[in-house]
Amino acid sequence: REDLYGRSNDMGFSGALSFLRRKYTRDLTGVDVAVTGIPFDSATSNRPGARFGPRGIRAASTEVASLDGFPFNFNPFDHLSVVDYGDVDYTPGKPEDGLSEIEKHAGIILAAGKTLISVGGDHFVTLPLLRAHHKHHGKMALVHFDAHTDTYPNDHEIDHGCMFYHAPKEGLIDPAHSIQIGIRTEYKKDSHEFQVIDAAEANDLPAKEIIKSIQSRVGDMPVYLTFDIDCLDPAYAPGTGTPVVGGMSTDKVLKILRGVKDLNIIGFDLVEVAPPYDHADVTSLAGASIVLEYLYILGHQKQG
Repeated sequence: REDLYGRSNDMGFSGALSFLRRKYTRDLTGVDVAVTGIPFDSATSNRPGARFGPRGIRAASTEVASLDGFPFNFNPFDHLSVVDYGDVDYTPGKPEDGLSEIEKHAGIILAAGKTLISVGGDHFVTLPLLRAHHKHHGKMALVHFDAHTDTYPNDHEIDHGCMFYHAPKEGLIDPAHSIQIGIRTEYKKDSHEFQVIDAAEANDLPAKEIIKSIQSRVGDMPVYLTFDIDCLDPAYAPGTGTPVVGGMSTDKVLKILRGVKDLNIIGFDLVEVAPPYDHADVTSLAGASIVLEYLYILGHQKQG
């Protein structure tokens, strides 16, 4: 691609596999949004494979690259210049190196005044991403979709279950303005300050009620949105490292995301897609579609 705006009409089953067919470049001149991949799964506690998430999401994104998304019915690329910035490069086998490189990589994009969307990798990548965003936006609210709270105390290991134990301690996020949706693994309600709408409750509540809870909790703070694909039930997202039954549907989470389109969302990541366990690219397609939903939010906001 040469133009940062508009669409190409390549056939979905052919052509280069940049995210949503966007220009593949590290030149941020004139760019609104940079999409980057984080092929890191060294913090995985169960099934590895999330390092292939960026590749799988890029490939699946060609399926949704050429049509206006429902129900928005506008082309976000008429309003946003979006590029595929490529992947974070780090030394495999040195997870500490990976974390510093993720933060550095994100910092370059944010320092240029661009919005960053990160895809792929296990959920621990959110911690260095939050550190990078905090340097530019200060303390943030967190909206967190997941099957797990990821608040488990762990001061010694790189593990994808402890990011939101560390982030409040480091002053990166304000748990009193943060909310977790879709939780369905054991946690102690008095162990952290996050509001939790667990999966059983979220599945029973109308999407509008969940949206109201998010809006009320966050207020007018800058928001970082992190989406672990295992928030979805394994029927909708089998390709992940720690699938948990009883989750949410893609329909429900898309409705919720559309409903928070006016929040001040300053960063977004989609994690834990593990294509080796996927079936018919179902999980990768869900991931690509959720990221596209965020682009529609940004397009909506830019239109005013």
